[in-house]
Amino acid sequence: MTPSRIHRLTLTHFRNYRAAGLETAADMVALVGPNGAGKTNCIEAISFLSPGRGLRRATLEDVADNQGDGSWAVSAQVEGALGLATLGTGIDAPPRADSTVSRRCRIDREPVSSATAFGDHIRMVWLTPAMDGLFMGAASERRRFFDRLVLAIDNEHSSRINALERSLRSRNRLLETRNYDDHWCDAIERETAELAVAVAATRGQTAARLTGMLNARAQASAFPSAQIALDGWMENALLTETATSVEDRYRQILRDNRPRDAIAGRTTDGPHLTDLQVIYAPKSMPARDASTGEQKALLIGLVLAHATLVAEMTGIVPLLLLDEVVAHLDPNRRAALFDELRKLGAQVWLTGADPAAFAEIGAGGEVFGVESGRVSARR
Repeated sequence: MTPSRIHRLTLTHFRNYRAAGLETAADMVALVGPNGAGKTNCIEAISFLSPGRGLRRATLEDVADNQGDGSWAVSAQVEGALGLATLGTGIDAPPRADSTVSRRCRIDREPVSSATAFGDHIRMVWLTPAMDGLFMGAASERRRFFDRLVLAIDNEHSSRINALERSLRSRNRLLETRNYDDHWCDAIERETAELAVAVAATRGQTAARLTGMLNARAQASAFPSAQIALDGWMENALLTETATSVEDRYRQILRDNRPRDAIAGRTTDGPHLTDLQVIYAPKSMPARDASTGEQKALLIGLVLAHATLVAEMTGIVPLLLLDEVVAHLDPNRRAALFDELRKLGAQVWLTGADPAAFAEIGAGGEVFGVESGRVSARR
């Protein structure tokens, strides 16, 4: 299997980094510094070398340096599935304050259509403090979390989701019209059903495979296992029915629901409402009822199982971005995490305020100090 690795990272006008860079050959890269120094900003920049809006889901304009002209850039020399390559992304300075900006993506300085192409080189998995409330929060957050897991395996997944969301918006706008055209609505709903089934099928397949990986790792990992299921009729129907029959059924549902959806101003049925159910396996209880520490450990175990699945299914060991994870672990769990990360064979980027938390990353690790938008190797 080919590990995803970053050898050199360069940031220009990204958040609090006016111009910064680092080079590393390490398996574990720890970014250490006080709160507000820019540790998370650094790994957020890395996360933009994948489809989507990065680990904070920020807008393109929001990540630009406040002291700059509105442009920003992230570039990395990576070693991945296709060997060495230079990936780059960013935006140009907008000509006017109200201008719409578009993200540029390049591989070896040649333009590519979108960040989806980066998936041919590297895959990424991340865990951030914002995810700590995942099991207690809204279904939309769990759905987005799971879709990110799917994306690490199938780099076309976000394109299908975006297309489905556009189709749903088109249908909603049409239903706002008092005397809408039934034939035009039929056409939109046919497209919507096709996209919905494609999205649901990929989710269902990933959930089934991740369940198998969680079961396989249950006894071998120091982190608790989870039982997962998708709470969406379409994902579950596709386990036993053909895609064509599910698509036909959803088209009929959309047609029957037109009056209700017109009043609601939204589409009230479909995979855009699916939830992820998670059970804390050691106690056979919903994850939302577990303690804060149990939820954190469960989430780490889930992410590690998923990273193993990505490697198994794609042949690419994903890059792991772990933001402020080790600080909340006791010494035994911390040592267990480092051990499991080494066995995975991934390059891992970690952040934390306390250098002592990274004392056991070993000879294959490298610690960088971060302060006021500057990065330097610690001696």
